[in-house]
Amino acid sequence: MRRCFSAPRRAPIATVFSVLAIVINAVSPGRAADRTAVEPRSSLLPAFVGWSGGYAGIEGSAGGSYGAYNFGPTTIGAGAVPAFKTGDATGRSDRGREATTAVGGVFGGWNWQQGSWIYGLEVSIDGANLKRPVASTVPGFGYADINPAFNLIRGKTDLYGMLRARFGYSFDRYLVYATFGLAGANARFLASYPNLASNGAAASQRDMSYLGFTLGAGAQFAIHPNFAVGIDYRYIDLGDSSRFGFGIVPGSTGGPVTTQANFTSHQMMARLMWFPEGLRLSPEPHEAALHDPDNGDTGRFSLHGQTTLVAQGVSGFRSPYLGPQSLVPHQAQQTTTATAFLGFKITEGTEFYYNPEFSQGFGLSRTLGVAGFVNGEAQKAGAPFPKLRSSRYFVRQTFGLGGETEDVLDGPNQVATQRDVERITVVAGKFAMGDFFDGNVYAHDPRVDFFNWALWASSAWDFPANLAGYTQGVVVEYNRKEFAVRAAYAQVPKEPSSNVLDPRILQKGGLNVELEVRYSVLDQAGRLRFGAFSNEGRSANYREAVTLTGLDPVAFPDANTAALANRKNRNKSGGYINLEQALSPTLGMFARISASDGRNESLSFADIDRSASGGFSLKGTTWGRSDDAVGIGAAINGISRSHREFFAKGGLGLVIGEGQLRYRPETILETYYSVSLTRDVALSLDYQFVANPGYNRDRGPAHFFSARLHTDF
Repeated sequence: MRRCFSAPRRAPIATVFSVLAIVINAVSPGRAADRTAVEPRSSLLPAFVGWSGGYAGIEGSAGGSYGAYNFGPTTIGAGAVPAFKTGDATGRSDRGREATTAVGGVFGGWNWQQGSWIYGLEVSIDGANLKRPVASTVPGFGYADINPAFNLIRGKTDLYGMLRARFGYSFDRYLVYATFGLAGANARFLASYPNLASNGAAASQRDMSYLGFTLGAGAQFAIHPNFAVGIDYRYIDLGDSSRFGFGIVPGSTGGPVTTQANFTSHQMMARLMWFPEGLRLSPEPHEAALHDPDNGDTGRFSLHGQTTLVAQGVSGFRSPYLGPQSLVPHQAQQTTTATAFLGFKITEGTEFYYNPEFSQGFGLSRTLGVAGFVNGEAQKAGAPFPKLRSSRYFVRQTFGLGGETEDVLDGPNQVATQRDVERITVVAGKFAMGDFFDGNVYAHDPRVDFFNWALWASSAWDFPANLAGYTQGVVVEYNRKEFAVRAAYAQVPKEPSSNVLDPRILQKGGLNVELEVRYSVLDQAGRLRFGAFSNEGRSANYREAVTLTGLDPVAFPDANTAALANRKNRNKSGGYINLEQALSPTLGMFARISASDGRNESLSFADIDRSASGGFSLKGTTWGRSDDAVGIGAAINGISRSHREFFAKGGLGLVIGEGQLRYRPETILETYYSVSLTRDVALSLDYQFVANPGYNRDRGPAHFFSARLHTDF
């Protein structure tokens, strides 16, 4: 469940990391000591203006590609089976649901350029990881009643090839493009037959070839005269096969099988590109673009954007059983987001902002299994294909109260302007609560710093939000140089973990207040934030749900069933303390403590009733890379006694629930290193250790390894 809490700063895919590491020092000289400081364009390499010529590269997707075989009407002997779907992937997949796969390969092509317009041809060959192929039991076939292991038909694809035309537009060091062309793939289909005498199975295989079409789009960014990084999305449709059969397997009890299959796939790839002849450079650096943060006057408009890819995997760990929302060992997933930040100054003091955003992918185990989840970009509303949303649209009205003024530079969701330091600001519309509350310069943005929910947020704060992390409401802030006071009232979900916000905001809603105190210790700036929240929403009481399971175990066999019947309008409240303290010009410290009452279900964020976290962030000035950053942090999460009993009786929360629970607090350690490749591109490597994931001492400890590519423009 991603939360874009602050304006993106600077922060891929595991298959390209070893190559990227080789070129880091060549392409990314250190920048100013302050990571958030802005440099003039003249201090950068000249802008890239020419993409003409040949190129080659590697690409990969760690769990960010999704596909499924769609089988038409199937006959087994004299019987007919309805159309069904089976996954083509690694990892765990539910029947009828797309599954994820790891894909990687090589590509090459040629570009022609006329002015800013580019067109070209590209060929690619990719292999898919099929170590754990996914199959689906055919509903109504009957063999599943004998032995659920008998999955009738499954399809595998392990090699793709594409020939695509590209058409794009270049600006500064970016190239955005659309693609279309031909796609081909091999396919292997396996049919499983039961042997009732031995309770075993026999199998038959059929190899097929497919030729279809592909459509897509992408973006790439030059990080060096010979190298570029990018993302490439493609939709692949391999069309319908002719009907084919498997025949009778000796020793089996099933008749001959005939079927027809169509394969479709969504693939999101990270790319590293090499231009052997080099990219053509402009003889002089470009002038600062009007939308650049270092330009103090953009007029009435502001345009910015970001793209973030996170590839994350977990190794094996102790896992004696799996529940409906357990963390699964040995898996990898990938998430991708791209956001445009559009701003318009209506009048002096009145501004309108709109953020269209697309996202694709899921967190590990479909963003389940860890209360302090390990990827802040992972949404509960994940999708196997790029999904476009209007993440934010709001009006901001500023009332100046006179006195000292300050200049505000152009940036994401900020038109360049001048405003009074003492002011009242009113925001109305759709936004993320973290845009205004619980800020922290060292741990607040999973696109740039810490990945874990329990480190970049006060995780016991159940802020109002839909599954993607946004709500609608009003924020009011009074600001002075020494402090700020802000309050918000916003919509809550109709039910816990619902994507629909309750329209009855006068009867049900979330109230949040925060006091931010600014101070200095030994000339080092610090901020202390005190927050409180009170949500009115439809939820169950943990203790009452557990009691129902004892009173009527037939009607309420587990606490989750009881919770559904027990939900009514209830209150959930709590608060947090958030410290941000600079220790030196290059070293900073953060700490958070948060707690809720722990009586009723959480509506939006995490299954956490109390949490303490803290850590440090260090800039790379000491080792000559002034805009690199390294962070280390730790957190411990807990839940109330009634909340523990709820999970122990089979209750399900927002992200955890295993049908049983032997409780122990969840402990998290995270460290990351962010490498600044250019002014606009950063690569981060991250490691997390989680003891007792989901508060379950029977599971884990688990080790998570992640990579992140973040770009701004």
